[in-house]
Amino acid sequence: MNLGKETETLEFKKSTGEIREAMVSISSILNKHGIGTIYFGVKPNGDVTGQNISESSLRDVSRIVYESIRPQIYPAIEEVTLDGRHLIKVEFSGENAPYSAAGRYYLRTADEDREVAPEELKEFFEANKYRGKWEKGKSNATTRQIDRKAIKTFWQKAVAAGRLPDGRYTCPIVLNRFGLVTEDYLTNAGEALFGTTHPITLKVGIFATDEKLTILDMKMYEDNIYNLLSIAEEYVLKNLRWRTEITGIDRKEISEIPVAVIREVLANSFAHAIYNGRTNHEICIHPSMITIYSPGEYASKHTPEEYIKGNLESEIRNATISKILYLNKSIEQFGSGFKRIHSLCKDAGVKYSYKNTDNGFKFIIYRPQLQSDIQSVTLDVTLNGTEMSVLVLLKQKPDSSRDEIAEKISKTVRTVQRALDSLRDKGYIERIGSKQNPTWKILK
Repeated sequence: MNLGKETETLEFKKSTGEIREAMVSISSILNKHGIGTIYFGVKPNGDVTGQNISESSLRDVSRIVYESIRPQIYPAIEEVTLDGRHLIKVEFSGENAPYSAAGRYYLRTADEDREVAPEELKEFFEANKYRGKWEKGKSNATTRQIDRKAIKTFWQKAVAAGRLPDGRYTCPIVLNRFGLVTEDYLTNAGEALFGTTHPITLKVGIFATDEKLTILDMKMYEDNIYNLLSIAEEYVLKNLRWRTEITGIDRKEISEIPVAVIREVLANSFAHAIYNGRTNHEICIHPSMITIYSPGEYASKHTPEEYIKGNLESEIRNATISKILYLNKSIEQFGSGFKRIHSLCKDAGVKYSYKNTDNGFKFIIYRPQLQSDIQSVTLDVTLNGTEMSVLVLLKQKPDSSRDEIAEKISKTVRTVQRALDSLRDKGYIERIGSKQNPTWKILK
């Protein structure tokens, strides 16, 4: 029989002869996750070998835990039998970190225990003081206030991606499996991911210039994370520039910024946000750049450049939300967002930057070849806001219809027609073609 792989919360020891090493694992797991399990009688690869268990074996384990771990914990220690072999199972938890083993401090990294100095441990807790606590907290949403369609779509995609085992799933099974419920209520993570209470706000907008001055479009959505990710992706992709490449009989649409970059940045912005802060998610589309803002200050002591260049341990703010997005394949590689985004942008020749503030983290993707595609617009005091917005759109797409322009700038068709007439009279545009299917020539 095999129990699978060791994880950040599960450790295997061949026998109680490794009891001292087990105390190190308990300390490191408690400091990282606050809860874990150790089996004695299992090889590191998960094979169950069993061990001899005497009348005093469980008492000996309990005594050594008592002597070694500080602050003191009270684990559940029991003998279990698997496949005819006897094991000792130790389940432990604690909420008084940091914990030491024989006076030394450790942190869990994958399935390994790493000794750290008290100063480094303090930095770790400061950077991760939000992580986990908010996710596990009980929300005001009941287990009946769930988006069943979103949950079903999640498990279908996760199974199809091979990241969730094939099997029979229901909404209660999914919610319980990933710890998204507590009593009869959703946890904060559960409500944020799949709640019908409109828990998360997303603002999106298109601007005529690289400043937030002339607004061409502005919308606000309130929904759960799972739905907002699709809404955000659709909004950005709809407003990117696309080109067509024809190879033989195949026609391929290619966006100015790779779709994979957009998806990865969006997914990570939701995965690492602080959801009880003062600001909301925001996407701004400017002529030369797209900015994606995530609430909550940058959590890690390492810079994005350090993550890109090295193989550092990822510091994940919302472990449950990140796991759901990974299983759904919204995030391609769990905990390696910066490295993947950098690689995708480098391959596509796309530049990016970021800004970190006390309130949030803004990722900036620069739109390539803008100057050759769209002429800059000089603000003219003789143009009002509507005329300015219409002129910007015509410079982007000269054959735009009145209906298309009206939808983009949230004005009536009659208002757009007045703006077109005014721009023509002022010498900014000239109509080419019929009134029914015009193309506008930009004069200045």
